[in-house]
Amino acid sequence: MRYLHTMVRVRDLDASLRFFCDALGLHETRRKEYPQGRFTLVFLAASESPEAEVELTYNWDPEDYGTARNFGHLAFAVDDIYAACERLQAQGVTINRPPRDGRMAFVRSPDLISIELLQKGDALPPREPWTSMPNTGTW
Repeated sequence: MRYLHTMVRVRDLDASLRFFCDALGLHETRRKEYPQGRFTLVFLAASESPEAEVELTYNWDPEDYGTARNFGHLAFAVDDIYAACERLQAQGVTINRPPRDGRMAFVRSPDLISIELLQKGDALPPREPWTSMPNTGTW
């Protein structure tokens, strides 16, 4: 058996691509339009693990997916947790759980998908403004 991808439904494909590609740093690997089914599939991957894809499913007709937390989260290892959070903030992303410990942070996509960022290797030394930054919302 081989892992293929994780699928998440998105309400606004452009906003989701800005989040996952521009802010988070994934890249689009392929895209397929299905006019007969009225949906688009966009596959994304991180440069260091192109085999582990995230599939964004965009249904052309509006749907309410709710905010269920039963999905859990997507997790990505980053070279520098502080730099990753600074890049996300610069893109307008709220850091829901700041990396106070130099090891872990959580953000949410435009469709409220929780994204966990984990520092590669050992945790970085605690640093401001992260150390004193409070949690925001849920993740």
